[in-house]
Amino acid sequence: MLTIQQTSRQTGLSEPTLRYYEEVGLIGPVARDDSSGHRRYRERDVDTLQALACLRAMGVGIEDMRTYQANRALGHAAAGDQRDILLRHASRVEAEIAAQHVHLEYLRRKAALWDARDRGDAAGEAAAQLLVNQILPELEQLVRGGVPEPGR
Repeated sequence: MLTIQQTSRQTGLSEPTLRYYEEVGLIGPVARDDSSGHRRYRERDVDTLQALACLRAMGVGIEDMRTYQANRALGHAAAGDQRDILLRHASRVEAEIAAQHVHLEYLRRKAALWDARDRGDAAGEAAAQLLVNQILPELEQLVRGGVPEPGR
């Protein structure tokens, strides 16, 4: 049995997060020490919390975590639902990565523009400005909440 502090260190989840996860039913109820009333986490609690920490790190929300946990208890019968939850989040992550690629390319193109200006290279500056202008529609789409085309 581990204390909340030990469990926090082992899972990477803060103590308030551990308490919150118990409060909202993601884990628990957590055993209590008879004399102090302090939480005592069992190995299976820690295993569950480590799975939740992974989901949290991937940006999975509480409701999907709750569903994921319920489906874990169902085993093979819920395999399709588990797959769907994970694939939905994989698609979200893929869209976030695509957006980050656009941001990265914009930054590189703008840096090239300023580099040409710094060198006094008018032709290089003009070429860099064209490249910046080419990516602006994708950047503006992201600002409006859109997603760039896959494979970008």
